[in-house]
Amino acid sequence: MHSSDSNESSPARRRLLGAMASVAGVSAVGLLGLNATGAAASAPAAEGAIPAPPELIPAGPEELLAQARLRNYKNRRSSSWDRTGGNDDWVRVEAGNTATLLDVAGAGVVTHIWFTINSEDEMHLKNLVLRAWWDGESTPSVEVPIGDFFGLGLGEYFTYQSALLAVAPIKALNAYFQMPFASSARLTLANEGKVRTDNLYFAVDYVTLPALPGDVGRFHAQYRQAAPCRIGPGINDGKNLSGADNYVFLEATGKGHFVGVTQAVEQNRDGWFGEGDDMIFIDGDALHTINGTGTEDYYNGAWDFGGQAFANMHQGAPYIVDPERLGGRYCLYRWHTESPLAFEKSIRVTIEHGTANDRSDNFYSTAYWYQTEPHAAFPALPAPADRVPKVFRVSGGAAPAAAS
Repeated sequence: MHSSDSNESSPARRRLLGAMASVAGVSAVGLLGLNATGAAASAPAAEGAIPAPPELIPAGPEELLAQARLRNYKNRRSSSWDRTGGNDDWVRVEAGNTATLLDVAGAGVVTHIWFTINSEDEMHLKNLVLRAWWDGESTPSVEVPIGDFFGLGLGEYFTYQSALLAVAPIKALNAYFQMPFASSARLTLANEGKVRTDNLYFAVDYVTLPALPGDVGRFHAQYRQAAPCRIGPGINDGKNLSGADNYVFLEATGKGHFVGVTQAVEQNRDGWFGEGDDMIFIDGDALHTINGTGTEDYYNGAWDFGGQAFANMHQGAPYIVDPERLGGRYCLYRWHTESPLAFEKSIRVTIEHGTANDRSDNFYSTAYWYQTEPHAAFPALPAPADRVPKVFRVSGGAAPAAAS
């Protein structure tokens, strides 16, 4: 290029380069209100600068806009507030009665549930049962003792925090699952015990929507227990490929994805209970689609947890008492939020109870998942007395002889 050409085009070139630089810099610093040095961007544009065409300015990473993105829903809450305007912000639930927590028509999403409970019933966490129905279905998609739903599977309170469930001081139960519905939602809490619940405080936060997209599954939560787990024939050779005698967290049919599980364990003899592997069968696979390496590994811990309680956002063992001993107690959880386990036709989520099912400890669990409706029938909820944890004395790998 000749020097004369360069001189004649220099102002235009500078303006063009300035415009290009401004376009390139918007996504890096412009949306944060910073200039290239990290200082606040307050200086006006240079006189004569060519502004970048709006269509060339990038919108910026979505995460920078997520909190500012305008919403098109309406926030609502169903709670136990005192309708007289006083401070008796609770409801009483007599033995055998049911409290309605939410009963609403239209489309929306339940986003948060909170409870705190005052009851003379020492086992109210096992005796109060949470149920939910979506879109007028005849059987509930959620049916779980309230303690188990919030990860308190042994009928006792403790404090922990995770991504989807949290128990805050004192006895404050919180759930953050998204629970969508297209035409209606109904949530209840039934007192199946023999003692009145004196004060049930609750808040169900939800939003209403014009309509629900068609590709949205419905939230489900299902309780199961084996108290005690029964010894399987696989202990004869210490091998297990079929998973036939495993403890079952969930069996579901339809299309959906498994989100996670909470599990409680009460040991019926000494030793480490958790040599059992998780074995997950998807869409009718004869051999387990996913196989783990041990119970503590499934819950993303290691080496028997070292007997140490922990609670992280996606996995934890927040409650450990007398580990590896008769009467030892554990509460565990695992969330698959990084990649929920998807199924097109069916899923069977299981775990061994000991090596090849050679232990007969007590297991209590709640599985959480989303799927299309209708859902398969839930197993019958055990009677309230049977849900109360108790130690069964066993000898070696034998079945329990008697309850203590």
